[in-house]
Amino acid sequence: MQFIQEDIIKLAAALLMGGLIGAEREYHGKAAGFRTMIMICVGSALFTMVSGRIGGSGDRIAANIVNGIGFLGAGIIFREDNRVKGLTTAATVWAVSALGMCLGGGQYDIALMGFGFIGGSLLLLVGLSKRIQRFNQTRDYKIVTQFKNKTLNQYEKFFEECGLSSTRSQQQRIGTEIIGHWRVDGSQKNHEKCIDRLLNDPEVKEFTF
Repeated sequence: MQFIQEDIIKLAAALLMGGLIGAEREYHGKAAGFRTMIMICVGSALFTMVSGRIGGSGDRIAANIVNGIGFLGAGIIFREDNRVKGLTTAATVWAVSALGMCLGGGQYDIALMGFGFIGGSLLLLVGLSKRIQRFNQTRDYKIVTQFKNKTLNQYEKFFEECGLSSTRSQQQRIGTEIIGHWRVDGSQKNHEKCIDRLLNDPEVKEFTF
């Protein structure tokens, strides 16, 4: 069976689109970067092209691309410091595979529109994302201080004074010291005000934020 010119165009377009999105991920130091995105896009295009040639049961090949990419994306997501990271890169992997499928199926118009939306989301919405984070951030605070009655309640009232809402989690007393952990929500400005005051509090022996 001949490898027609259109197949070369499909694979070249997959390489180009996957490479451009991968370059953005590589620039920001993400787990799935330049070569990974190329392999995902080109591989998805190849599977879709093979599926189209086989026909019939070959449709299952294209359908299973989604399942395979799901496993790959799950390996990118990880937990660090009580935060889940890698979700954007995992979603990008999933979207790039969709681009590859569109190109492999010869749907160039859909692929171009999808590429524009994906690229725009990664490049143009970074500033908006940072602005949203300024309005509300979730941080984990750990305070070590001298044990006194109602010591932890004192800091929870302090969080409220700074315009923050807190949820106390683990607490521990070691000798004359008490350790408190909180999940604290609020604006970046209020967090900075609270952190500054705690860093200058002589009663706080250790502060992690």
